[in-house]
Amino acid sequence: MPATPADSLATALPADAATVFPSVFVSHGAPTLIIETSAGRDFLATLGRRLGRPSAILAVSAHWTTGQPTVSGATAPDTIHDFYGFPDVMYRMRYPAPGAPALAERVAALTGAAIDPSQGLDHGAWVPLMLMYPEADIPVAQLSVMPNRSAADHIALGRRLDALRHEGVLILASGGAVHNLREFRFGGTGVAAWASGFVNWLDTTLAAGDTEALGNWLDACPDARRAHPSDEHFLPLPVALGAAGPHPRAERLHAGFEHGSLGMHAYAFSGGDGAV
Repeated sequence: MPATPADSLATALPADAATVFPSVFVSHGAPTLIIETSAGRDFLATLGRRLGRPSAILAVSAHWTTGQPTVSGATAPDTIHDFYGFPDVMYRMRYPAPGAPALAERVAALTGAAIDPSQGLDHGAWVPLMLMYPEADIPVAQLSVMPNRSAADHIALGRRLDALRHEGVLILASGGAVHNLREFRFGGTGVAAWASGFVNWLDTTLAAGDTEALGNWLDACPDARRAHPSDEHFLPLPVALGAAGPHPRAERLHAGFEHGSLGMHAYAFSGGDGAV
């Protein structure tokens, strides 16, 4: 699944909310992505223009974990600084996008999700959004992931969201293609065989549309648990995959590693509706 050149991506993805949007998975890396110079940051800084402007955004973040599906219904969601020991400038950043309570109600109706009226935007949501849509003028709701449930359950959850793509909503899933902080090396450039092995498996699985293998990822790929010592950064991806319907088409939008153990890969998913 080769990476898409920037020029072709600009014409391959929708120009405005009147067109069906793909569901998109991005890797948000370390919180300092927003202030670092990197290929991952450069990719996210151009992605919003390539996608076009949605009517609203449903962000599915690895950093909001619950026991059951939950969607944020805040009218003015706070910017949550859910990290420690980073430069002071990080804690002064705000992403003052309006909330999307009507979208939250729609998500609840489609999925049975509970609505949390006070949940803000954690850094898994606001860091990529600040790069993609810096004007912060598009309504945003956030959907949780559930580490106590399987990837197959998250694919099923995503399938109940498919209708939103036809309503001008961008489903933006944010986690990490590879996320092993135990082997994080600041500035590290080498890519371990287990990390590249997992991404190669992921590329092949997504290109084949093999939702069964994706839903059973821990058994299907021998490198899975080392690539993800815990599940939460992987689970947004099956939500995005499921949101493209029962026969998803995948396209890799970006590839690369940062700090030795953070896979920054990104994918777009469509249901054969021309969104990718």
